[in-house]
Amino acid sequence: MKPTLYIMAKAPVMGKAKTRLAADIGVVHAKRIYRQMMSQIIRNVQDPRWETVLAVTPPSALGQVPEWDGTPQIPQVSGSLSPRLAQVFSGQGISGRGLTAVIGTDCPQVTASDIAAAFQALKSSPAVFGPASDGGFWLMGARAPLRPETFDDIRWSHAETLSDMRAKFGSVAVLRTLTDVDDLAALKQSKLT
Repeated sequence: MKPTLYIMAKAPVMGKAKTRLAADIGVVHAKRIYRQMMSQIIRNVQDPRWETVLAVTPPSALGQVPEWDGTPQIPQVSGSLSPRLAQVFSGQGISGRGLTAVIGTDCPQVTASDIAAAFQALKSSPAVFGPASDGGFWLMGARAPLRPETFDDIRWSHAETLSDMRAKFGSVAVLRTLTDVDDLAALKQSKLT
């Protein structure tokens, strides 16, 4: 069975995506940047060695975003990142059991080589993380299924998010550190402007 990569994607709706970035550059420019990043990430990570699935929000956007055409899509469950990650690591649905990785649409630097490295690491580690420079992570990988409690008591959008997740697994593999494009400073670093 092929590994599965899930991309957590939000519909590019004005004022709903990249809200922190929009506070710095305005909603119109933030929407344009988000569309560019999302498209680039989807393009960069597609590879025949794994299945790529978009976990999208809101569910009404399924099949409605041109950048998502040609990629299987499932709706995200509602709530914080905890139930959304629990959903994709549940072992149900498209991926079933096996090597599973999840990324978002915040790190345009991610490549298929990064995803391949994550799946390779899962052959000898219970989990793999791609650290983000803000203390979070841009990738999480594990062997599905994981218990939903794995995602309890995590401080999301916090400098200790990655530490909280790593503590759930003990020994983990770590990929290169990337930068989430969440504000103007990170946008300037990404060279997407």
